[in-house]
Amino acid sequence: MQANAFTGAPDGQSASGSVGSTLESSARTALGETAWLGGVSAATLDRLAALAVLHRMPPGSTLFEQAEIPSFAHLLISGSVALLGVSGTAETLIELVRPIDLLLPAAVLNRQPFLARARVLEEAHLVLIQAEAFRDAIATDHALCLAVLGCQAAQFRRQIKLAKNLKLRSAEERVGCYLLGLVQEALPNAPVRLPMEKRLIAWQLGMTRETFSRILAVMEQYGLRVVGDMVEVVDAVPLRARFRLDPQIDGSEPIVSFAPRRH
Repeated sequence: MQANAFTGAPDGQSASGSVGSTLESSARTALGETAWLGGVSAATLDRLAALAVLHRMPPGSTLFEQAEIPSFAHLLISGSVALLGVSGTAETLIELVRPIDLLLPAAVLNRQPFLARARVLEEAHLVLIQAEAFRDAIATDHALCLAVLGCQAAQFRRQIKLAKNLKLRSAEERVGCYLLGLVQEALPNAPVRLPMEKRLIAWQLGMTRETFSRILAVMEQYGLRVVGDMVEVVDAVPLRARFRLDPQIDGSEPIVSFAPRRH
């Protein structure tokens, strides 16, 4: 999906789907409230916002296609977006991106094609910044350059963790640790809803939908009950005995804001 360069809306649509009465000021507010951009000067944020819009996209929308040359930098500020690898009619989940994060900024910085398709899972609000303006601002503002570097560092670490999860754990261990990571953040014995479709979780964990379903069926012997898209801890003792989370593989990877060194 290409966005119209003047309205920020998808081709064939008006800008009425955008959030806020004034697009530029809404984009400016979103940029100013992004914690890891806190070290960037107001002048630079103003400059970016002047060539950006805050846009709302419904579930199922495609933000951009694999192999598309970026016209915009996409800053996700709410909702969730699936990055999908595509081969012909086949898709596989590369990563589920949650806010606040940039979507594949390396393609924007290098003027290269996106390596994945981006599809909205939960209604998303994004700041769309014209790609050339984004590159110019990074090249001229040290603080912004450091902020984007911090964003890309977190993305790199997430991909290393994903690779380790796929290569160092069996299929059963990947599913068990994934579910344990979900339920341990909930209240004791409170059911937890799977965050996305089972087929997407299966893709992210490097297996088919059928393999994922078979493994879910045996999780009850380890103290987990999965009914539909709800997961409940029945007995935490066998669960924690069988599956152990590793901070070098599991858990979130927050974006760290690098503050410019003062001389």
